[in-house]
Amino acid sequence: MEGGTKKVFTVQVEDGKPRKDGRPAVGPVFRSALSKDGFPVLEADMKTSWDVFRVAAGKYPDNRMLGWRPFKDGVIGPYIWKSYKEVYEEVLQVGSALQQLGVQPGSRIGIYGSNCPQWIVAMQACNGYSLICVPLYDTLGAGAVNFIIDHAEIDVIFVQDKKIKEVLSPNCKSAKRVKALVSFTSGTSEEITTADQIGIKLYSWNDFLKMGKDNPAQPCAPKPNDTCTIMYTSGTSGEPKGLFMDQFDDKMTTDDVFLSFLPLAHILDRMIEEYFFHKGASVGYYHGDLNALRDDLMELKPTLLVGVPRVYEKIYEGILKALSELRPLRKLIFNALYNRKLANMKAGYTQKTASPFADMLAFRKVKARLGGRLRLLISGGAPLSNEIEEFLRVTSCAYFIQGYGLTETLGPSTVCYPDDMSLVGTVGVAATYTELRLEEVPEMGYDPLGTPSRGEICVRGNFFTGYYKNPELTNEVITDGWFHTGDIGEMNSDGVLKVIDRKKNIFKLSQGEYVAVEYLEKVYGFPQTVEDIWVYGDSFRSMLVAVVNPHEENTMKWAESNGLKGSFAEICKSEVLKDYILKELQSVAAKNKLRGFEYVKGIVLDPIPFDIERDLVTATMKKRRNYMLKYYKPEIDKVYQQLEEQRIAAKSK
Repeated sequence: MEGGTKKVFTVQVEDGKPRKDGRPAVGPVFRSALSKDGFPVLEADMKTSWDVFRVAAGKYPDNRMLGWRPFKDGVIGPYIWKSYKEVYEEVLQVGSALQQLGVQPGSRIGIYGSNCPQWIVAMQACNGYSLICVPLYDTLGAGAVNFIIDHAEIDVIFVQDKKIKEVLSPNCKSAKRVKALVSFTSGTSEEITTADQIGIKLYSWNDFLKMGKDNPAQPCAPKPNDTCTIMYTSGTSGEPKGLFMDQFDDKMTTDDVFLSFLPLAHILDRMIEEYFFHKGASVGYYHGDLNALRDDLMELKPTLLVGVPRVYEKIYEGILKALSELRPLRKLIFNALYNRKLANMKAGYTQKTASPFADMLAFRKVKARLGGRLRLLISGGAPLSNEIEEFLRVTSCAYFIQGYGLTETLGPSTVCYPDDMSLVGTVGVAATYTELRLEEVPEMGYDPLGTPSRGEICVRGNFFTGYYKNPELTNEVITDGWFHTGDIGEMNSDGVLKVIDRKKNIFKLSQGEYVAVEYLEKVYGFPQTVEDIWVYGDSFRSMLVAVVNPHEENTMKWAESNGLKGSFAEICKSEVLKDYILKELQSVAAKNKLRGFEYVKGIVLDPIPFDIERDLVTATMKKRRNYMLKYYKPEIDKVYQQLEEQRIAAKSK
């Protein structure tokens, strides 16, 4: 047995402080045990993101760096690769071509498209020539691309071929300020003409490379404090900070392979790729269809998989489906092996030593479904259920961990450690370059000095420089060197953190997508039958639900015209009315071009307006969302249960 001694992951570096002179109470400050004597010194030649790539290209020139699967005659092929040396040469060509366009250091360069080698080449060219990379990500809404181009004052955009028409659309008025578009492949003759008509030169990828090759220019390396990238809604700059991955028993090597499918416009995937480049390892990109991700897994055979909870939910569902098709005896054997290995892991054995027999007899088949070579799985972006985390820790034959972080914190602020089952259901402890504490939120009843310790999660150490062109908001979230995340945490005496609530009114669903709830409530308030609406998302699920206060006068008119009789309260119990209002909400969602995950899938009707008497709103009629959740939770749970039953029934047809 390998257990016995309690593992220590953190050190407490400051005591908690009670509320004083108008300052809120704060809990104790925790730091990673790896940083007990201060944050580790960075490698001497690692000052910027450009250094990460430049050094790797010199150290590992012939290693496979970027892989992709080309289509031929509509059929997806095997992965093909470019080496670090080949990518470095392309980066210099793209950087030189940008110089030919007259782009100056500090200029903003947009990148718009799915993950692919061209995305990384454009990003590294920005790094090498002191340009600011600005990912464009249309999930923020139909007008987001137009806003970002204008707000960031973008000069050149590298763009995926199928996104060109969106940049050239009449709705994207700010595109007129752009000097050039560079296609990841090539534009159509019609797109070239349209671009020319509004004063934009549209280059094919190969033509742009040739322009740089014919007019070479040396890199203009950035300084450590220069801005590297502006990520909407956040801006980041500064030095790359190391992960704790070297702490695993299985050290990372140049043979490791990462399957990239989370958007590079988000910090999580980008941070992981930077780390792989630092180590001279390989990154292979999915072929563009998330529904066929398993095909990429089987072809690439990655050693690292990073996903949001919805990815792991699908993997879990697939494994359970396979188990349900087993003969009763084999299912019984699987369950017995599972329980034995789980008990051993809880007793302190590592996932490798807990039950090699169970791994060989049953769980190797789970590993094979994930490509056969996975050594580490990471879940981030939103909380993952305890059940799924525990299941994958036992059956994947790989390390499985969760973490917590934001774009503002440049990736993970906390990380779990492998082979410690006490961390299941938590987001772990402070990362190597991070300090954590909780701050009092009196209006929500959270006290960091209480039992348990609860409050807003605050981060010190590794985080962004500020919100672009918004010093007021920057000053609001950063006080006395602490970044206030807007998330509510619960922390035990060892500094282990759980995320339990949110202070902000922007949250994530289980697939990692942000939902701006106040904006959605404005959109969903348009139907005449809706007096007020509260939109709710459970971060363990992928769907939105809502509680609706129907408009009494308009609802009674609708009821009369549809042959429904009774009081307003009785009408509000009608499934016919519920179905009608849900269709109205979905109709207004379509008219406003909301994304699929922003559609409300189920509703509760309450004839009584949200009121102060039930603590549902403040004196100024602002929604008290945590109290609303507590009040309506039983009905919300029923709606989610019905939606799950409908999903299972539809799947079985």
